[in-house]
Amino acid sequence: MNKSDALIKKNNEFEIQQARYQAAKKSTLISVVVNMFLSIWQIIIGIFSHSSGLVADGIHTLSDLIADFVVLIANKKSHKKPDEDHPYGHFRYENGASLILGIILLIVGVGMVWSAIEKLLNPELIPEVHMIALVAVLIALVAKEGLFRYMLHVANKVNSSMLVANAWHARSDAASSLVVAIGIVGSLCGLRILDPIAALVVGIFVFRMGFKFTNQSMQDLMDKGADEETLQEIRAVLDSRNELAGYHDLKTRKSGDFLLVDVHLELNGNMSILVGHDIAVNVRKTLMENPLILDVMTHLDPYDKNTQH
Repeated sequence: MNKSDALIKKNNEFEIQQARYQAAKKSTLISVVVNMFLSIWQIIIGIFSHSSGLVADGIHTLSDLIADFVVLIANKKSHKKPDEDHPYGHFRYENGASLILGIILLIVGVGMVWSAIEKLLNPELIPEVHMIALVAVLIALVAKEGLFRYMLHVANKVNSSMLVANAWHARSDAASSLVVAIGIVGSLCGLRILDPIAALVVGIFVFRMGFKFTNQSMQDLMDKGADEETLQEIRAVLDSRNELAGYHDLKTRKSGDFLLVDVHLELNGNMSILVGHDIAVNVRKTLMENPLILDVMTHLDPYDKNTQH
């Protein structure tokens, strides 16, 4: 690859990253506005209608709002250009953001479960729920489901796991609203205990999602490698190169939504350094046609069929 081609590739990659940043920023700002109104709406109506389930759902929505601000900050930081201290870029801000989102969900889930259990242990303290609570939760349900579908569309379009996590956070809120709606209907029919039961179910659901995101982001921050499907694609590229006698020590690790690849290439020990270098450059170029691969580090090993590694 000559300097002109390298410059064009670098500019194209930068334009792609900027497009991802702008799409993520727009979708997250929309989520902020929607969640701000929904959280205020649900908590106020929940208090006046005596629905613990609706209040819990409002708090869950508030956690979405906090998560949106975390995503906005991480999205901006992760798309900064590489510098001397971060030569591979700042993409792991996204992994850190996903970890924070998971922790937020864990904390919110524990709080909701605790509050629901207290009311279940003291059923005489459960007040009568008013009809306005059902209207409020149905409006919230429609808004949250629409927000989820929009955010997931954007996340898949720009291929961002952080945005996917945030979209499913919105879906978890929509699912919790559905559970709360069922609890409110039951409470209006005379089964008051169904309202705190709905709050308990929502809390467990939120905790489960938080554990999932926290575990996944922790794995990524600890240099988790590519999945087996991606590894097979990388091996297929290496196996197709006839100029290679073989390869070994293939390693991958995640940086944000991208992968860093290290591999030792086995070449004829009698070929010139120049020829070997050109082969390594071409292998790297081919591997980096995969949009998920951020960089490839190659090491050349002389190969002799009579010598074992």
